[in-house]
Amino acid sequence: MLISEMAVPGAYRVEPEPLSDSRGYFFESVKVSALLAESGWNLAVRQVNFSVSKRNTLRGVHGTKVPPGQAKFITCVRGRALDIAIDIRVGSPTFGHHDVTYQSPETGTAVYLPDGIGHAFLALTDDTCMSYLCSQEYEPGTMIDIDALDPDLALPWNLTEPPIRSAKDAAAPTLAEAAVAGLLPAYDQCRRYPSLLDGLR
Repeated sequence: MLISEMAVPGAYRVEPEPLSDSRGYFFESVKVSALLAESGWNLAVRQVNFSVSKRNTLRGVHGTKVPPGQAKFITCVRGRALDIAIDIRVGSPTFGHHDVTYQSPETGTAVYLPDGIGHAFLALTDDTCMSYLCSQEYEPGTMIDIDALDPDLALPWNLTEPPIRSAKDAAAPTLAEAAVAGLLPAYDQCRRYPSLLDGLR
């Protein structure tokens, strides 16, 4: 597999190398030792989530307060998705920057997002299913929501019609508003805090 750091430092794109035969194909989605060697994080899974979305559903931008943090390994297991990682770490040299990954089961491409990296995706087909391997169990009241249509973020959704969004996502503050309100994690805090408890950065 090819593991490469994204334009948002600390976030990684994982691209498997499928093996094909008459039955179909097989690939390793992630190997913990390889991710650890490349990123410095040991992938420890404490919760697994799935979301299923209609075409043109826009989910996010979502993050988690630090602590407790919640790193994520995200892949599309059905359908197709335009997946975006956003740096929401106050004080980061790439604060507000993003990187785009197209995900589908055929490619198996996944993203690994540590603490302080926001996540959003647009479902490009009906019945798009995303899998999330999470480093921590969900704790109510710790989620961070940012408007995925924030004009200052200018995320490249290339929408041709209004997206389907939850009321919570539609009412989320802009990145600047969230920063002023003290809702965002600090860059240094995210770099120090080991959200994957079995590994050290």
